[in-house]
Amino acid sequence: MASQSFAHGNYSHTQKKVRAKGGRTPRDRARRELSQNFLTDRHAVDLVVKAARPAGLVLEPGSGKGALTVALAGSGAEVVGYEIDPLLAVTLKARTGLKVVTGDFTAARPPREPFAVVGNIPFSITSKIVDWCLLAPSLTSATLVTQLEYARKRSGDYGRWSRVTVQSWPWFTWELLGRIGRESFRPVPSVDSAILRIERRPEPLVPEGPAYRDMVELGFSGIGGSLHASLSTRHRGVDDAFARAGIAHDTVVAFVHPDQWITLADLLLR
Repeated sequence: MASQSFAHGNYSHTQKKVRAKGGRTPRDRARRELSQNFLTDRHAVDLVVKAARPAGLVLEPGSGKGALTVALAGSGAEVVGYEIDPLLAVTLKARTGLKVVTGDFTAARPPREPFAVVGNIPFSITSKIVDWCLLAPSLTSATLVTQLEYARKRSGDYGRWSRVTVQSWPWFTWELLGRIGRESFRPVPSVDSAILRIERRPEPLVPEGPAYRDMVELGFSGIGGSLHASLSTRHRGVDDAFARAGIAHDTVVAFVHPDQWITLADLLLR
């Protein structure tokens, strides 16, 4: 009876605090602000590890409660977790003995040695983390749990191709390697997720330098109302290049496959 009385009193006291602050506890607000949806399904964790093929140094943004962290370490990888929530970071480090850095992953300096990134990343900063990965000179691959829609857009699964994917295509491949239902997370998010893998090519498909990226930027600019018109403002031989790449003059830029962009680059950037 005493224990029931204590629990009830504690509950009432907590509820008053919650109501005074908009109906959410500090941990609730932290989860919302930090976009925290923890991967709790063991099968889903195994799918991510299988897709990542971890070996050597692995950085994990958003370690959270450590389900993926522990699985990666168990596969033999040297894991360094990054967790911006100090309470979660301290708890995970104490529980597992693994290296967990408290702080913003995107503010970290990339290692000089080859490394991979694997993580169930916060949806709110997906693009920021992807940009960080693409700019890291020693990154070998990034296997990321993202919103399903984001993974489909970046991997061309809709039959359309984003500027980010096209611009990085000479250096990286993009693949959607499986879906993860929203029920695999706690709290349960409002959308499903997917495993997106970005892998560095052994050799780039175009010469290093800004020329290719500048061409893609121009192509996606919308100048002139079409890709053909945009490229014609700066390049000669666009008609022949389109013909050899198999692109109709009125093709919408998003429907041009990245491999066709490589053909255009071979012909227009000589």
